[in-house]
This record gives sequence, structure tokens and C-alpha cells, in this order.
Amino acid sequence: MYAIVEIAGQQFKVEKDQKVFVHRLQTEEGKKVAFDNVLLLSDGDKVTVGAPAIDGAQVGAKVLKHLKGDKVVVFKKKRRKGYRVKNGHRQALTEIQIDNITATGAKKAAPAKKAEKPATKVEAPAPKAKKPAPKAEAPVQDFSKMTVAQLKELAKAKGITGISAMKKADLISALS
Repeated sequence: MYAIVEIAGQQFKVEKDQKVFVHRLQTEEGKKVAFDNVLLLSDGDKVTVGAPAIDGAQVGAKVLKHLKGDKVVVFKKKRRKGYRVKNGHRQALTEIQIDNITATGAKKAAPAKKAEKPATKVEAPAPKAKKPAPKAEAPVQDFSKMTVAQLKELAKAKGITGISAMKKADLISALS
């Protein structure tokens, strides 16, 4: 029996008792983890494909250790320009061992809920109704001092279409 499961953003084909290196998991060494995003299950001739995941399927694993992968050297160079950059990278990995593959009946792990404090109600006085402020007329802008680019930006902000072929006089009349 094997399964294709998504772990830390990558898909792995896993079997029982298999050891797998995955991207670093936020779980302590020795703890058990469960992965609910099972994409495919195969038990002999019986293959079950999820859309996108299989409901009730789960892969259980145990975190063996956290480690760093091999060093990868990244070297960039542009010939005849004197440009050379050398960087290195070591990926943070977690080694896990697959304990079991459950086809059905597994419950999805619920995210941990934070303890909520009971809210104490404090009666606040009702806000006083404010009178709406009288609408002031917008000051008239002098469009003749603006550049064509500024006028096009202003027209685009106001939602005026077809401004790419307009001349300055047409833009001013459209904005007025």
C-alpha cells in the first residue's frame, strides 16, 4: 500500500516504514504528525484518486530529527564585466518515518482554538446624532497649467475612457 501525500508544499509517494526528508516542520523531535492532504491511495489493484484530496484519508508519521541538507553553491558571473557573486545555501530539513496510512475514518486535525475570555458588557451612552455638514463646492481647478501626462492621470482616476488619443484641449473639456 502506498499513498501520494502533500507535505510542506511538496508531494511525496510514501509507504509504511519509509523514511522521508521534507522541508522543516514546526514539530519537536519524537512527536507524531498526521497529514490529511492525501491525493492518491493504492492498495494492490485498488487505486483511489482524490479531487483534489481524499476525504477521511490520513498518513501518520513520526518526526525523527531536524537537520540541514547538503550545501548548494550558487555562483553568478557576467563575463568581461568583473561581476562575480558566490552564495551558498543549506536547506533546513526534517526526517520523518511513515507509521501508518489510513484510507478512511480519519478525522481532520482541527486548528487549536484560543481560549476566549467572556466579554463583559459595558453600557456606553448612545452617540448623539450629528447634523450633516453642508456640502462645500469643490474649488475649480486650473487645468491649463497642468501637463498632458497629469491630465491623463486625472482623467484615468475619474474613470474617463478613451484618453490615450485625446489632445490637451479635449482632456480639459472632458474633465470640466
